[in-house]
Amino acid sequence: MKNLFTALFALLLPVLATAQLSISGKVTDQTGAPLPGATVTINPANTTISDGNGKYQLSNVPNGNYTLKVTYIGYLPFEKAVVLTVNTILNISLNNSTTLTEEITVSATRASNNSPTAFTNLSKKDIDKNNSGRGFEYLLEQTPSTVVTSNAGAGVGYTSIRIRGSDATRTNVTLNGIPINDAEDQGVYFVDLPDLASSVDNIQVQRGVGTSTNGAGAFGASINIQTTTRHDTAYAELNNSAGSYGTVKNTVAVGTGLLGGHFSFDGRLSRMNSDGYIDRAFSHLKSYFLTGAYYGKNSVLRLNVFSGHEQTYQAWDGVPQDSVNAGNRRYNELGYINSSNSYYKNQTDNYTQNYYQLLYNQQITSKLSFSGALHYTKGYGYYEEYKNAEPLANYGVTPVVVGGKTIDTTDLVRRLWLNNDFYGLTYNLNYKPDDKLNMILGGAYNEYKGAHYNNIEWTQESTNIPPDYEYERDNAKKTDFNVFGRAEYHTGKVLLYGDMQYRHIYYSFLGFNAALNSAQQSVELNFFNPKVGITYEIDPHSNVYASLAVGNHEPNRSDYTGSSPQDRPKPENLKDLEVGYRFSGPAFSASINGFYMLYKNQLVLTGKLDTVGEAIRTNIKDSYRAGIEASAKVKIAEPLNWSINATLSTNKVKNFPQYLQNYDTGTLDLVQYKKTDIAYSPDFVGSSVISYRLVKNGEVAFITKYVSRQYLDNTSTQSRSLDGYLVNDVRLNYNFKIKGVKNVGVGLLVNNIFSKKYQSDGATYPDIEGGKVVNYNYFFPQAPINFLASLNLKF
Repeated sequence: MKNLFTALFALLLPVLATAQLSISGKVTDQTGAPLPGATVTINPANTTISDGNGKYQLSNVPNGNYTLKVTYIGYLPFEKAVVLTVNTILNISLNNSTTLTEEITVSATRASNNSPTAFTNLSKKDIDKNNSGRGFEYLLEQTPSTVVTSNAGAGVGYTSIRIRGSDATRTNVTLNGIPINDAEDQGVYFVDLPDLASSVDNIQVQRGVGTSTNGAGAFGASINIQTTTRHDTAYAELNNSAGSYGTVKNTVAVGTGLLGGHFSFDGRLSRMNSDGYIDRAFSHLKSYFLTGAYYGKNSVLRLNVFSGHEQTYQAWDGVPQDSVNAGNRRYNELGYINSSNSYYKNQTDNYTQNYYQLLYNQQITSKLSFSGALHYTKGYGYYEEYKNAEPLANYGVTPVVVGGKTIDTTDLVRRLWLNNDFYGLTYNLNYKPDDKLNMILGGAYNEYKGAHYNNIEWTQESTNIPPDYEYERDNAKKTDFNVFGRAEYHTGKVLLYGDMQYRHIYYSFLGFNAALNSAQQSVELNFFNPKVGITYEIDPHSNVYASLAVGNHEPNRSDYTGSSPQDRPKPENLKDLEVGYRFSGPAFSASINGFYMLYKNQLVLTGKLDTVGEAIRTNIKDSYRAGIEASAKVKIAEPLNWSINATLSTNKVKNFPQYLQNYDTGTLDLVQYKKTDIAYSPDFVGSSVISYRLVKNGEVAFITKYVSRQYLDNTSTQSRSLDGYLVNDVRLNYNFKIKGVKNVGVGLLVNNIFSKKYQSDGATYPDIEGGKVVNYNYFFPQAPINFLASLNLKF
């Protein structure tokens, strides 16, 4: 099979065309001033960006008839039919748009082209090409230092991402500048927003501390997402996917275009279902997205209303290692009923989130603009689970006597509820008096109110408790205020960058008091996060940069609820040094970035238990990540392109204490490690995408991902690790027109074409039994060869 695919792929390599031409010129405004950063396209596979002097060049273009398109924020699009028979020079002058654009909605939290930080931008075209129906995180899988995994093994349902080894709790995610990280556990659950990708216009991924942003501090990376922006013409779109493991996605999207030169309305309705690769790991997902906007000459007002609902069978504990070793990679033990040797059908997670965003942009003067947003998110739902032989005392229930027999344990079904409200405002002022200086003042104030309560739905034994018996409740409130100022100053070929943020947090929760009794507790934190950097422009195509940034990060909910005031964990601190080089040309672009991330008081699991027996995290004084990220894109010939990136890193924790439960003695035994690897931090991550344009509107891509060994804890113990893996996919896309349909797009994504058996994530729970360490490892096996076929119709 491998030889067959290799031979087939080799047949796709191009024969270099003999008549390759170029078109070049300069993009300016009506006054003749150059417009750097304008997007110039002659066909979907040949696009470039104008340089600092407004100059552009498109090379390796076969002779023929084309439509040259130029777009630039704040200016009307330009189109011109061109006939290429010889090398051509074409200068372009753009007219100012009569309406304001929405770029300033997210510009305050984004890095600019010359910012001294490591980032990757994904355009609408990049997103659509990979939007086959898998989880949102898979759109980012080919960005540097990124590892993506799926609980259900087939890419639908709960999916997660790590960037530079940092999980979602340390990755700041904003949607139109509004934070979407959970305020308490700080995770991001894109399963609650199924098919979000179909309503996204562009994404920027920053690695490291990055620029100041809203919400929880970026402690490893930040993901900034902008949803649907203006469509000037009316459209309707049907997008359907179907594939392995019962995976189906149906999407309907419509838009009015610009009405009367001022109004636009867009809507989307989606549903996604999958059986999952893991046993019973089904997903039933649905969502909608509605947006309307008013465009004035100097302002834009947009209202977004969107919602997502998910029901998934629980697969979040993974597959026991013994089952994987025995060949059953799909075994799911959650929901097992001992008494009937069967599984509970409603062992599910159920959650709904409704979002409301009111976004406003105002061009106050030619030099000063304002962007602000009001937002509200309502989330509610529960997960239901079957528990075997549970002690009634754990639920505040008095044992009962039936027929002379005392009942103090029972099988039961419980629901763990979360009902929360998140609301606030964000703002930024952008002052740009000339081409040399760009200043931003921004910030946000957000409040969160979360009710955690747990109910018993059913008991096997008679316990005399009422229906929906509530045995536990925790009401939490969190306020988060931040303000930041950022400036970029150009002097000659040098850009100087400065960024300062102040953040204040108040958090009230149910925890333990000094006497270790349950009581409402609170904590206040103040963070100062400065950042400085410099960029030197070598020429219009290349620059070098360096930056030093400080980030601070608060502990999460379980860190506080499981501790008393005298042993609360400290906030984490990160100092991030980034040094890099970037080159961008019409046929070749590349970057290399070195980073050193020094942590103080990083929070890690050690195996130690709190006063009620729950695993807790402990501050580790010293740990670090150091590495090199390199990426490149090369246009080998007109139909053949290659994108590649690789990260080589070392990720270490010093003086790590691990506590193991010793069941022989009933004690916790300490094992001290001097210097070990940070968990879930591979030394090498690399990816490659080789794409070949078979015909004018068709493309085949060969996609490769390699991730080296990952340790499941901080001890560098190989028996508690995930083997490295190399996985290959093939993606086919073809677009054509038929009468009455603007575009018909067909696609096929074949994942894991060589059926590599691998696990991309896992967990470990070691202890001591019979005088030796016993590992209880759980893995998340990923599916063998599987596919998703898609059909897209645009009207």
